[in-house]
Amino acid sequence: MHVDLVPLASTSQIERTPSGGDGIPADLEEDLRAFGCKLIHEAGILLKQYVFIPQRNVCSQSIMKPLDRKQVAVATAQILFQRFWYVTSMKQFGIGDIGMGALYLASKLEECPLRMRDLINIYDLLLQRTSHTLSSPQNKDTFKYAPMSYFGNTFYDLKDALVVAEMQILKRLGFNVHVVLPYGTLINYLRVLGLTSRKDACARAWGYLNDALQTPVYALYAVPTIVSAAILLASRHLDISLPSSPPHCWWDLFDAPWEDVWSVCGYVMRLYRERTQEERMRVMRLVGKKDVRGWLEENAAVQS
Repeated sequence: MHVDLVPLASTSQIERTPSGGDGIPADLEEDLRAFGCKLIHEAGILLKQYVFIPQRNVCSQSIMKPLDRKQVAVATAQILFQRFWYVTSMKQFGIGDIGMGALYLASKLEECPLRMRDLINIYDLLLQRTSHTLSSPQNKDTFKYAPMSYFGNTFYDLKDALVVAEMQILKRLGFNVHVVLPYGTLINYLRVLGLTSRKDACARAWGYLNDALQTPVYALYAVPTIVSAAILLASRHLDISLPSSPPHCWWDLFDAPWEDVWSVCGYVMRLYRERTQEERMRVMRLVGKKDVRGWLEENAAVQS
């Protein structure tokens, strides 16, 4: 049997997250988690922390080597970000601050440290762009970045938020920041199933693992289950036939319970659901903790 080497959320944490306990709806919490991970991903690209591996070569012998540490740091940051919200409410900390702290911490864990000022500048750009999108939802005006003053209050406010966020992640996760990424496991499973010659299947499964970083699944399920879900989604969408009739189910080879595999698939597919303009704007308006608190107060007043 597979032994978990990373912390997973408990049943009580899953049934009632801290944010849910403060009145944040589950669908809104999911969207805020995904948007926070998207900011981490975009920051990693702008900081050149994320190195894209050509999908067509995912399973080729030429790149059967460890991922670039900078790419690992971005993935690690997203997983730490997701774990954090099972021990803390979005009413207490903003997704922007915690995302910034998670990326800063992950860069240290993966031995590719970032300059604090570079990270702050990038997040300032991303937050300005978000504010521009809110003020001009139809994208009529071209976004122009206005650099912050080198010794202005904005920089020092973001610096303080970054330091606090990193400290709170470590404190609230009990310094248990070990992360196991799924990409090596995916390659092994594809070899076992004889799918390494199907470049489209390899690329699509790899893509689902990347997309799953925007969901809580890495804080809920073991890596074999998540990898099995990615392979299942890829094989279903590409009409690849694999043994799926009991007692000869391919996911049983990897000790992945069917119910959990199907649940992971649900999390990933919900990322692709259509959202209204108002839903997208609502998420962008709730990047900071003050914004979330204001929304909760307004929502409570409306309901009362």
